[in-house]
Amino acid sequence: MTAADLVLSAASDAVPPTEISATARALWFAKAGKWDAAHDLSQEITGSAGSWIHAYLHRQEGDLTNAAYWYARAGKPMPAQKTSSADEWLEIATALL
Repeated sequence: MTAADLVLSAASDAVPPTEISATARALWFAKAGKWDAAHDLSQEITGSAGSWIHAYLHRQEGDLTNAAYWYARAGKPMPAQKTSSADEWLEIATALL
């Protein structure tokens, strides 16, 4: 599944597709505005992928201190302040899917 597919599904479906990975599901929940579900799932994803999604979610909520910790765990820099959530989501989804 591509990032574009996830965007369409998150906008039109009540639940994520069943056949996608945990990483794709976390990204789906984030795009669908289901922050808690995305956050819970991102904590279950091991390695840098889960940390990167986790960082994105905390940046999205405005908890920059917590986000910075998770970006460091993911080995990724904190995006520039002007970077939109949509642009960052697309960057993450493109890299991880």
